[in-house]
Amino acid sequence: MQVTENSGAWNACDYSHDVAFFYKLVDKRISKSWTQRDHLVIGLGLSVCLVVVLSNLMVMVAIFINRRFHFPIYYLLANMAAADLFAGVAYANLMLNTGPWTALLSKEKWFLRSALVDISLTASVANLLAVAVERHQTVVAMQLHSRMSKRRVVLLIVCIWAAAGAMGLVPSMLWNCECDLASCSTIAPLYSRRFLVFWAAFNLLAFGVMAAVYGRILVYVRRQSRGVSRHTSDAAQGQRMVVNLMKTIAMVLVAFVICWTPGLLTLLLEGLLGKDSHAHAYEKYCLVIAECNSLVNPIIYSLRDEEMRGTFKWILCGRRDGRACTAMPVAPPAVQYCAPQLEVVSVEKLDDRVLEPSKAEDHCQLPEKPELQIPQ
Repeated sequence: MQVTENSGAWNACDYSHDVAFFYKLVDKRISKSWTQRDHLVIGLGLSVCLVVVLSNLMVMVAIFINRRFHFPIYYLLANMAAADLFAGVAYANLMLNTGPWTALLSKEKWFLRSALVDISLTASVANLLAVAVERHQTVVAMQLHSRMSKRRVVLLIVCIWAAAGAMGLVPSMLWNCECDLASCSTIAPLYSRRFLVFWAAFNLLAFGVMAAVYGRILVYVRRQSRGVSRHTSDAAQGQRMVVNLMKTIAMVLVAFVICWTPGLLTLLLEGLLGKDSHAHAYEKYCLVIAECNSLVNPIIYSLRDEEMRGTFKWILCGRRDGRACTAMPVAPPAVQYCAPQLEVVSVEKLDDRVLEPSKAEDHCQLPEKPELQIPQ
């Protein structure tokens, strides 16, 4: 009878408990004073957040002021930058509400603090998936830019944030341990360990999908470049395209693995083993590493673009004529402005058709001096 009563008490819904009760339940200590470890983690975290916010803000501004970036892929990159910027803000809020301040939080504020991090990181991962799918469609269709309409891009962005919002609200509304105290997590004492397992599996699945999509792109481009090199003398350009794509894919996958694997493994171990995983000893360091992914994304997807680098320099110079900048890099005009208008010819027809330079100039007029077009 006593066992039954105790079991019922552990499974009863009692919403009167405060945050300190759940931390004490899982033996997670709330610091009463700031320790050297707390200062180290918070200082490192806030520094990363500052760089994340500034770098992603620059990406968003660059895409807005340069009309050459007004294509679906860049809209998705801007949205990814917005998600990463939001991640920096959410993580800074987490850092400023940790340590001794944790005991002062209400359950609503605690759930909000965690939900902001969940929403931002989910949106970032979802954007990576969207970019991967968009690049797959354009590469297979032999296009420089997707023909996706602005309405579809907006709808996709709305869906990304809706899914991220739902993921952030699930723990606070449905999947917490207030009604099942035995399932409380040591990393997030108000979260259920089953949710942590689901969250880790979701991100691992997203990683697998990205790896599969980028792998398919790589195989397809290599096959196409080999076919073109047999029929044209422009093998160097095809090889260069393959190398650049391989570098981008390697950077994306390696960055994702490095930044997310420690956190995902920590969540899995915590969800499966509970207190025996001792995940609380290194959880904050894993969070800092995961947040670095929001810093790496702008570097991978934006700084590898010569036009983007030129826009960054223009922004930092603060002058419309760009004279304060020296050697502003821009993409080669023939590629930057002509590629969207080139007609795609199959490999079988390459022997029968030759694109004459004079005809290429008829349908592609290049500006003498590329300039940024600023919305008035």
